[in-house]
Amino acid sequence: MPGRRLDQRLVVPVMFVATFFLVVMDGSITTVALPSIARSFGVSAAGSDSVVVVYPVCVGISIPVSGWLGDRFGAKPVLLTAMGLFTAASALCGTAGSLGQLVVCRGLQGLAGGLLTPVAGAMLFRTFTPAERVRASRIMTLPQQIAPSIAPMLGGTLVDGLSWRWVFYVNLPFGVAALLFGLFFLDNPRHGEPGRFDIPGLLLSGAAMSLLMYGVCEGARQGWSSPVITGSLAAGAALVAATVLVELRTAAPILRLRLFRDALFRDTKIVVLLGFVPFMGAMYAAPLFIQEAQGGSAFASGSSTFTEAVGVLLTVQLVARVYDRVGPRRIMAAGLFCVAVVLAVMTTVEAGTGPWAFRIYMFLLGLGMGAVFMPVTVASVSTIPKEDMGQASTLNSVISQFSMALAPALVATLLIADTPAGAHTAPPSAYRTVYLVLAVMALVAALFTLTIHDARTSRAPRTPQGPRAPGRRAPAARRKEHWSGP
Repeated sequence: MPGRRLDQRLVVPVMFVATFFLVVMDGSITTVALPSIARSFGVSAAGSDSVVVVYPVCVGISIPVSGWLGDRFGAKPVLLTAMGLFTAASALCGTAGSLGQLVVCRGLQGLAGGLLTPVAGAMLFRTFTPAERVRASRIMTLPQQIAPSIAPMLGGTLVDGLSWRWVFYVNLPFGVAALLFGLFFLDNPRHGEPGRFDIPGLLLSGAAMSLLMYGVCEGARQGWSSPVITGSLAAGAALVAATVLVELRTAAPILRLRLFRDALFRDTKIVVLLGFVPFMGAMYAAPLFIQEAQGGSAFASGSSTFTEAVGVLLTVQLVARVYDRVGPRRIMAAGLFCVAVVLAVMTTVEAGTGPWAFRIYMFLLGLGMGAVFMPVTVASVSTIPKEDMGQASTLNSVISQFSMALAPALVATLLIADTPAGAHTAPPSAYRTVYLVLAVMALVAALFTLTIHDARTSRAPRTPQGPRAPGRRAPAARRKEHWSGP
């Protein structure tokens, strides 16, 4: 039967890597094509910005329902349906005859992408035991680091050599291959019933996420004081509060916010929100500096920043070897301190800073963040029961998407604030301010990380089975799964 020809410990990682690579690359490569899209449809560069903004807004709509769908129907049908929709929407984007059609098709991509990443993440962690997740987490870093590194260079090559339409067509072979592989080899295990479909929770959380994502993504361009942005952010915040009130009173919520009562899960989400913004902000600012302040091409900026992925991959291999002995708290704090130091050094950038300087900076940033990506991911689910893994992955995606949207918004706001009136590009001094603010944020994240009590990672996840039978030992007593430091 399909799904039983290969070991799922091989099939699931392959599907995970393919899914994340496709989604992350698509999000990174589209920005490169915006000027060409604007010229093709006869609109301004600002007018074509909706092609990028609509994607995270639609991701925010579909992420909340991903956990429920995965629990209700199983990961396989949800993942493959979303993959099919994403691939089809990519083809439609490439054939779009107007900017409006392109925006609608990008919205479909966003709806599919909001389902793909949390379902794939839950599937990966359910496949591996807590003791195996450190090794499995090495897999997670591959698409997350390689895709953003090659996307600018690939996008620039496709746009210059062919047309902007090929930044969408390039998704087709990856999407079709992943769809066929999953159809024939992926199993569909079930992990309990999710309960009734929480329509009020879906409407509230989806609206809250989409409004916040729109406000954050467009705030720097339209102005944070503009009525549209302030209204969007205020309405989003109000809906977040309403979502929390409703979901905590619902027996089977679409977002299981009660998981935040787990201190380790909650604290690791704070680390993601605080610690990922400096890193993602630096990844956004460096290509911008090379292209605008120095007049370099997209290919030049991509070739100057790809070393970040090399640094991450090297550190991850080392961290996987020492994680059980050292524990996530110390590793994450050391990584964030490293990021803070590198960002502080980057405050010396100027118009004459060479490409090799940026390659070294990006490599060192990767070394630091490689010590954060894997531990924060493994620790965040180390105390979560398997039946809650889908919901935990959904909440992970919510926080990650928001931090990824916040990073460029912060950088753009700082650059605009420090750009002289009438100037078309920000001066190098504006970028130095950006790196200083990001360095302070990374330092704050590192100090917060030191407050985390990670001894609980040495225990197996809690189960909802109630009191143990007489003579039955606790799971942690049977097998030492993780670090057992103080």
